[in-house]
Amino acid sequence: MEYSLDNIDELAHELYENLRDKNIVVLLQGDLASGKTTLVQRFIRQLNDNHVVTSPTFQVQSIYGDKFYHYDIYNKDLSEFIRMGLLEEFEKPGIHFVEWGDKDLENILKEYGFEYMTIQIIKKKHSREYIIGS
Repeated sequence: MEYSLDNIDELAHELYENLRDKNIVVLLQGDLASGKTTLVQRFIRQLNDNHVVTSPTFQVQSIYGDKFYHYDIYNKDLSEFIRMGLLEEFEKPGIHFVEWGDKDLENILKEYGFEYMTIQIIKKKHSREYIIGS
């Protein structure tokens, strides 16, 4: 499926409706400033809560409510992510958004049997394209 920045709220709503009762890891892939955090912000907005969503670049993980997790592993390599015990965090029930989730992480998720999906964000001149994969 493809979405643009113009309908990001529609995408966030569809994701929320389809994922809210799942235990899943969502790998957000895209260049710097492509909109990974924006998508998570719009998703969390579906909770009708006052959560302030920012990129967890320096703290690595943020938690919203009791089952929504947000990770930013831009400054971490995969082995460091695993050493920090964050792979075990994926065992907690809920939705785990991972900014900068790459093929290596995807392969580990497959190997350990985690349910996951990818959202590739392509930055265009005045818009964004969101491609959802599995």
